[in-house]
Amino acid sequence: MDAPQSVRITLGQAAELVSAILRQAGFSAAHVRTLTETIVAGERDGCSSHGLYRTLVCVHSLRAGKVSGDAEPVVHDQAPAIVRVDARGGYSLLAFEAGLPHLVAKARRNGIAAMAINRCVHFSALWPEVERLTAEGLVALATNPSHAWVAPAGGHAPLLGTNPLAFGWPRPGGHPYVFDFATSAVARGEIELRRRAGAPIPEGWGIDAEGRPTTDPQAVVDGGAMLTFGGHKGSALSTMIELIAGPLIGDLTSLESLRHDDGAGASPYHGELILALDPGRFLGADRGVHFARAEAFLAAFGQSGARLPSQRRYEARARSLADGVLIPATLHAELTTLLDDPDARLLPG
Repeated sequence: MDAPQSVRITLGQAAELVSAILRQAGFSAAHVRTLTETIVAGERDGCSSHGLYRTLVCVHSLRAGKVSGDAEPVVHDQAPAIVRVDARGGYSLLAFEAGLPHLVAKARRNGIAAMAINRCVHFSALWPEVERLTAEGLVALATNPSHAWVAPAGGHAPLLGTNPLAFGWPRPGGHPYVFDFATSAVARGEIELRRRAGAPIPEGWGIDAEGRPTTDPQAVVDGGAMLTFGGHKGSALSTMIELIAGPLIGDLTSLESLRHDDGAGASPYHGELILALDPGRFLGADRGVHFARAEAFLAAFGQSGARLPSQRRYEARARSLADGVLIPATLHAELTTLLDDPDARLLPG
């Protein structure tokens, strides 16, 4: 009988497995909690490139000495509408949580506010953070650099990061309108998952070391580069993100992050910029009127046959909450082996 290709587990079992591995690896209780929540959320929402696979990435980064497992973030009241959080070399999630109440309060007071997270290590999707802000009734925008894996339009040397951009709009009585996408043609995790599976990548995702289009994920990783989405348009957006979430907040660009990594293959080290806008301060008593107009606009998408961004994630979330998640049997074996043997060798990627 052939071995099973996948294993179904509940979200509770996924959380227990991830948290046990992270705790055993040496992460503090606070980091275990925030990392587990975000990793399981990725798997729950059907985004396996940001799901349980990232547990291995977190452990590798800690083993490589490229992330602090017990750093306590420090919050600085930078300006009336700006909060700065020093992650002190830890993962960004705990720093975001520490700064969130200050960001919300500043947005309510001023109508618009920004949070800069500095000296953080980052691996996660941005939609969980954006959804935390839309749950407060705020409009949100979040972005960050990564490692220099991506060639700008017309070039072949990797200078840009995957540089995600996420936006959230609160909606009365339902899920918020959220998009979260890399400015590269695809998230780096999608390249890694196909490389691990020995599967090809679609054309347009990457080039090899000679600048030639390739469908071999290993060629992209070995001296090649990923490509931006939309050619020069994605390249321009990615460059903007490098600037506003790098030098503007006093942190690293993707190229500098990769140099800091120095071949360790760990998660990127840089900063993150989050903006929050309060519709109540912008609109006052007319908020309800204009949000009703927004609802009519968004409803027109479905009426035309179009799908709103994040709709598939919410559908996957409902299925996962009811039925659990299916993960590759090979990944499940890696995770359980790592739990049984904390010193087990991690497979590349």
